[in-house]
Amino acid sequence: MTRITRHYVDVPLPDGQRRRVHYRMAGSGPPLLMIHQSPRNSGEYAPLMERWADHFTCIAPDTPGFGQSDPLPDIADINDFADALVDLMDALGLPACPAYGFHSGGIILVTALKRYPERFTGLAIGGYAIWTPQEMAVFGQSYLPPFQPSAYGEHLVWLWNRILEQSWFFPWFDVRDAARLPGAHADVARVDMAVREMLDAGDAYRAGYGAVLRAARDIPPPDAATPPVLISAYDGDPLQTHIDRLGDMPALWRAQKCATPADHQALSLDFLRALLQAAVVTPAQTADAGFVGIDTGDFCGLIHWRGDPGAGVLRLHAPGEELAAVPPGALAIDLPGHGLSDGWAGAAPTLWAPWQKVIDAVAGHFGIGDIRLPDTPKGDPALLFPDLSPDRYGTHLIRAWQIVRARHFFVPHHAVGAAQAIAFDPVHITPDYLAREHRALLRATAARALCEALNTR
Repeated sequence: MTRITRHYVDVPLPDGQRRRVHYRMAGSGPPLLMIHQSPRNSGEYAPLMERWADHFTCIAPDTPGFGQSDPLPDIADINDFADALVDLMDALGLPACPAYGFHSGGIILVTALKRYPERFTGLAIGGYAIWTPQEMAVFGQSYLPPFQPSAYGEHLVWLWNRILEQSWFFPWFDVRDAARLPGAHADVARVDMAVREMLDAGDAYRAGYGAVLRAARDIPPPDAATPPVLISAYDGDPLQTHIDRLGDMPALWRAQKCATPADHQALSLDFLRALLQAAVVTPAQTADAGFVGIDTGDFCGLIHWRGDPGAGVLRLHAPGEELAAVPPGALAIDLPGHGLSDGWAGAAPTLWAPWQKVIDAVAGHFGIGDIRLPDTPKGDPALLFPDLSPDRYGTHLIRAWQIVRARHFFVPHHAVGAAQAIAFDPVHITPDYLAREHRALLRATAARALCEALNTR
């Protein structure tokens, strides 16, 4: 199976600072840029990248403010997102190449093509929104409410239901029978994935999503000279009816309705393969953060790291946590099943030896001899780290929030009493601080096993 790798690249800013961008990559052919919809991240393209990697080097960045990419430094409009995309292409060292985008990803790409037609050999777009003034007014009022964490996790109840019901109604807040969607579902895995993506974006989702919703929908005039563009939309896509709103387009543009998502992807792939292709390139990446492939027999996957690759010290986080700020002269990793690292293929091991193999492999890759292990948490591992598997009603989100809050007041957090009370820093129970710990705990699917393994050392 095609291996998807993950990387970071730094985009220079006019003030001398840098904006870090996370991207996924697969394949070895000519480059194909893939821009995700908002408020998702590049992970939504993983299955498509695995298939299209037979034809392209698929490069899928997290757009600014989504996934693991830094937001733009100022309040931005769609032109800023288009400019940021071309700046990213420069940072990666990409020549003019084809690109694919779905929904809001397509809006960013079309805007970039209009501003920088020389940077693209063509675009394949999945659904292109042409909103009426009335629709725009509705979206502007209600579609993008502020999203801030609250002290007791109330924001999580809203978020779960907002993501769940966006497959029931469009727009999601219009709970009328006339606004029902034909593809309503309660797919827990899909809802949970989108919820986690929103948690990563936080309130920055309004900037990226808002820029797309406010963007002008001016298709170039019929006599415009532009690279080829294909816009297609399948049955059940809310934007399929917008195909009829496109009007006259340039000679090299065409729009097509199709039956299924698979049909849309097949149309897009055929179109992209027929475009002028760029030479194969090796995209640039940063030197102080990334992902390293590790295969020990027990574990095979990507380990997320950050810090100084030439450091002599490897720092490891505690169960249920993830790498944090890395001091100078050190390198830190997310252990398997934590943070941004891959998980174990099966059940995470509860003996220490398989974990030590992974740690030794990472240390060997970077030539590190000094390994700093974490402290073992106090308490029953099963109670410290209960099952947080997603459920139909999103209660796992609330359970995780209660855990990260309580553990600042008691050790262990599950034994609430005067004897377990501990001093705490008020900063550590602010909603933003708890939100970071909450995301880490949700990602820590191997936390209990790691805790048990540390106890066997």
